[in-house]
Amino acid sequence: MRIKVLTLKNFRNYKEETFAFSEGLNVLYGRNAQGKTNCAEAVYYLCTGTSPRARKDRQMIRAGEESAHIAALAESRFGEVRIEADIRESGRELRINGEKIVRNADLLGNLRGVFFSPDELRLVQGGPEERRRFLNVSISQLSKSYYTALVRYNKILGQRNALLKERSVSMILETLPVWDAQLCAFAAELVRRREEYIARLAPLAAEKHAYLTDGAEKLEVFADRCIVGDDVAEALAKELEANYEKDIRLGFTTAGPHRDDLKILINGTEARVYGSQGQARTAALAFKLAEIAIFRDVAGEPPVLVLDDVMSELDLPRRRKLLAEVEGVQTVLTCTHTEKVLFGKEVNKIRIVNGAIRR
Repeated sequence: MRIKVLTLKNFRNYKEETFAFSEGLNVLYGRNAQGKTNCAEAVYYLCTGTSPRARKDRQMIRAGEESAHIAALAESRFGEVRIEADIRESGRELRINGEKIVRNADLLGNLRGVFFSPDELRLVQGGPEERRRFLNVSISQLSKSYYTALVRYNKILGQRNALLKERSVSMILETLPVWDAQLCAFAAELVRRREEYIARLAPLAAEKHAYLTDGAEKLEVFADRCIVGDDVAEALAKELEANYEKDIRLGFTTAGPHRDDLKILINGTEARVYGSQGQARTAALAFKLAEIAIFRDVAGEPPVLVLDDVMSELDLPRRRKLLAEVEGVQTVLTCTHTEKVLFGKEVNKIRIVNGAIRR
């Protein structure tokens, strides 16, 4: 899978620009705050329908403009596909090959991407929500049914939490079982898909980590489930009922896959608590390399890889190992100085100056 052409119009600090990407390594370089990360964000948005930075889509519209346009001509083993997003103050419109799509689920899978930036340290050092986000974004690009179940679960969870804040306890107790039955059904689907994914992820991440550390450290990854049991729906239903009093008192749902986590150990100790910055960075990178391998295996082709300002965070041996590991994967890499990261490789170099390609 690769992007042949990426077009940005009134997106962030870009007035209008077109990027022609090669099949291999594409390097966007220039001084800080020129727009390199904005280009990476556009790729992320076309893959997932969300921004890794903006809370609201309208924040991505260029100052003083009414709308932004992002488009990519991509190619997969099934042929070419054109993906477009028009972002306005009032909302957005997504199109695949010129046909408008309403559901974000219909966007997913047309262009798959793996993204790594300095913020990915939160995957190891952050709270459980960061690791759930990683799982949700990755699995959703491989499974529309997972994404659909996730959206429905979160909607029902929001309705259940709103109910828990009502003043009438009798009305709450009368209505909760209705929401619980639906919540448990979608929860079972989420847990099943996550466990399948983690079963693939854990050995691959351990393998990539051993490669990056020359075998000096051992990475282990485990699912840390809120609900334990073979029948997730049944176990969650019992836990929800047992927690009625507590949930009503707190005003939110205290059990379910929205509370799950990943346990990450380095040499037998919890990385989030005891790992150094360097160890966290290497573990996060191992996760991303494992994610590429999973995408290649499940989808039958590698994803597009975006490396946003990560080379400056890696020592020389890990830079070399990373570039060797992603041979054959279309990569969009952002940096300030190309000579410090490329080691003489033949690449497509694109200089960015104030939201424009400087030729």
